[in-house]
Amino acid sequence: QGQVVESGGGSVQTGESLTLSCAPSGVTHRITEVAWYRATIGKPRELVASITSEDMSNYSDSVKGRFSISRDVTKNSTYLLMNNLRPDDSAIYYCKIRIVYFAGTRGLWGQGTEVTVGA
Repeated sequence: QGQVVESGGGSVQTGESLTLSCAPSGVTHRITEVAWYRATIGKPRELVASITSEDMSNYSDSVKGRFSISRDVTKNSTYLLMNNLRPDDSAIYYCKIRIVYFAGTRGLWGQGTEVTVGA
């Protein structure tokens, strides 16, 4: 099924920005959607943003207006631009891609990249 690799996490202060990258590797099936999730201890996993192969995007209410998801087809990568970060954005961010194959769809997850936002 290949591999999904996230990068771009780090430690920033409130109000700063980060850009996360999601780069599938070895994925041969058609990718129909890429989504970013985040998870913290004591908080359920949350869908942050998603983008379809038709470039239709969706955002959670908590990040709408601050985050922007985009695709670079030439690089086969998806980016999450996170602006005006705040401490409650701190989490491990995971990229999930959805591929289509003969039997349906399957989600492939990356290992995550950690984002820490200090007050």
